[in-house]
Amino acid sequence: MPLELLKHDTRRVTGSYLQPLLEAAEARGIDARTLARAAGLPDDALAPLPDSFNAADYVRLLGIAAKVTDDPHFGLHVGERVKLGTYSVYGLILLSCRDFGQVFEQTRRYEELAHDLGRSVLHLDGPVAQYEWVTNYPDGPRHLAESVFAGIRVFSTWLAGMELPGARLRFRHQQDADGAEYERIFGTLPEFGATTDAVTFPAQLLQWPVPNADVGLYPVLQQHAEQLLRQRTSASPHASAAEPRTAEQVYAAIIRNLAHDRVRLASIAEELSLSPRTLQRKLADEGASFQQVLDRARYDLAVDYLRQPNLSLVDIAFLLGYQEQSAFTHAFKEWSGINPGAWRDRQLTKL
Repeated sequence: MPLELLKHDTRRVTGSYLQPLLEAAEARGIDARTLARAAGLPDDALAPLPDSFNAADYVRLLGIAAKVTDDPHFGLHVGERVKLGTYSVYGLILLSCRDFGQVFEQTRRYEELAHDLGRSVLHLDGPVAQYEWVTNYPDGPRHLAESVFAGIRVFSTWLAGMELPGARLRFRHQQDADGAEYERIFGTLPEFGATTDAVTFPAQLLQWPVPNADVGLYPVLQQHAEQLLRQRTSASPHASAAEPRTAEQVYAAIIRNLAHDRVRLASIAEELSLSPRTLQRKLADEGASFQQVLDRARYDLAVDYLRQPNLSLVDIAFLLGYQEQSAFTHAFKEWSGINPGAWRDRQLTKL
């Protein structure tokens, strides 16, 4: 990403998410001050560990650290150092999930509490599931995607309490390092030069329980996480950070207006005091579209509503701003791979 664009990129990673990168560099003889200088940052930019850090600078650091440490697998080694605390509050939520299906759902909902580097998408196609990670920095170094998937592998194995079965892993970038280290960490050599960064696995793995999950803590942790999400979408008079991203403001506005059927581009733009064209441009600058944000808001609410047995599918469709239940059913199947009734039945069988 050109330097002039970096200055306007307000996306962040938490300090805890930055920690594994610094530890991986330190293990290879490069301390935080040296790394900061190599990246053209102030000497004290990385130590003491900041509360949060510019996401674009984080992406640059991955590439710079790989060079100064002379480690062609630096991203993998960053991912290997992921711990529960790396993901902050959302990591605790994952530890309180019943099974891996819920883990993926909560990842999709709360990963932005740890970083703004990209987003998770889960596709279901019968017996096959695909986890896709869509980066916000497609021109960043390969170490970004490799660190994300290595971290997922390490953290998922820890959650499962056992070595996970091999899966089909694909990266968009070309192979540019020895394959043995990939096989050591992932249990298989990934495919390179793919159209997406994704891992495909049997959908039945989503039903695997999290052995040591403290499900009793989930409601408390979820409430706290929701509060943090709301704080991200509202301007705090005491905050020194930039205004919330446009996508976050749109998401919050959609949530407020869904049940009243006021979620068209023009009406949301008006609520945010923007023209429709300006709103579209601001979203595009963040790698999003209005329809993507609308779909995300609807899906997040849908899974919450479906867990409430007193709400019929007709009720839920209405609350999500659909005129017909069939339109809701079609949309939900596109998002999750199954229709909402089947999704609800699956949840009830877990209770």
